[in-house]
Amino acid sequence: MFVLSIEAPQVAESVRAGQFVNLGWTPGPLLRRPFSVYRTGGDRIEVILKAVGAGTAQLLAMAPGDMLSCLGPLGHGFDLPSGPQTVVLVSGGLGVAPMPLAARDARAAGMHVTWVHGARTADELCTEAEGDEVIWATDDGSQGFAGTAVAAVPDSDLVLACGPNRMLAAVASRWPEAQVAVETYMGCGTGVCLGCAVPLERGGYDRSCKEGPVYRAADIEWSMLPVHLAYALTA
Repeated sequence: MFVLSIEAPQVAESVRAGQFVNLGWTPGPLLRRPFSVYRTGGDRIEVILKAVGAGTAQLLAMAPGDMLSCLGPLGHGFDLPSGPQTVVLVSGGLGVAPMPLAARDARAAGMHVTWVHGARTADELCTEAEGDEVIWATDDGSQGFAGTAVAAVPDSDLVLACGPNRMLAAVASRWPEAQVAVETYMGCGTGVCLGCAVPLERGGYDRSCKEGPVYRAADIEWSMLPVHLAYALTA
């Protein structure tokens, strides 16, 4: 995983945990690429990415001073209601992306923060973490809890999750009221192209880029979402 730092003062000032930016650059792919905002500092934001194709390779080849188009902050982020005293952040793989801001906002609200991060092996775990407590989980047991991140979650008043849709479906079955940031394909990022449709339990669809990407877990019809996307997304 790599972290890209971008000078984007208007985004840095107003972004909330779970929101994302849509990045475009020249020469680059025809469509912008969505990335959850990872951290903020001063006039800068950070996004986290993995080299999975030509587009991310071009981003990683950029040098200080190179220009790109940053559209955001976009989408509906996590809601941190007054009342809960404890919150667990559950992330898998690149689902780590919105969690530093979620930890920041939860602490500002006076909550005790536990971060549970899972991966297949210790080599795939992130190296940074936020929270009053941190729990690592690996499928092969090479670090921390042996099993999935969902299985490692302790009792809590509130659960926020981001990761592969298979993981989020498991979160929904255990905590229907959890807030989850879903993985979908995106085109415009502004609600126009309808390429990021999310099937709803009550019927019909929402636009992940506009009404999401954060949803109440029980509101999504998980059986209709792809278990795995052809390329990895962070929002």
